Amino acid sequence: MSAHTTASDLYRHSLRLLLEKNVPGWVDLWAEDGVMEFPFAPQGWPGRLEGKEAIAAYMRGYPDHIDLHDFPDVRIHQTTDPETIVVEMRGVGRLVETGRPFDMTYIAVVTVQDGRIVSYRDYWNPLAVVEPGVDFVGSTR
Repeated sequence: MSAHTTASDLYRHSLRLLLEKNVPGWVDLWAEDGVMEFPFAPQGWPGRLEGKEAIAAYMRGYPDHIDLHDFPDVRIHQTTDPETIVVEMRGVGRLVETGRPFDMTYIAVVTVQDGRIVSYRDYWNPLAVVEPGVDFVGSTR
């Protein structure tokens, strides 16, 4: 993506890559020193990933855990900073290991600089997928 790509355009492109299960393409949207945070991460799960390499390692197995089918409800809100957006969205699919439906709502605060994601705070509800014996992306349980 070019440095002139808007944060909204880059984010929508990132969602398409996730639906295509193109994790390397998704990781390529990140700045080398990008930071991904999970403020509601449960104990034993990562709360902060620093750098593109750490983000890539976290996401590597994503398609093996979650089979995303759609993001049916995406609302992107501009902020007073043109490089930062607030996203409300819903991801649906299935959990690969159990076959259970996956239906998660998210709020994300995303900052883009020079056409790359530099900050992504992902406010998801981990209680929606936590079950005894079921691992989830990034879990160290």
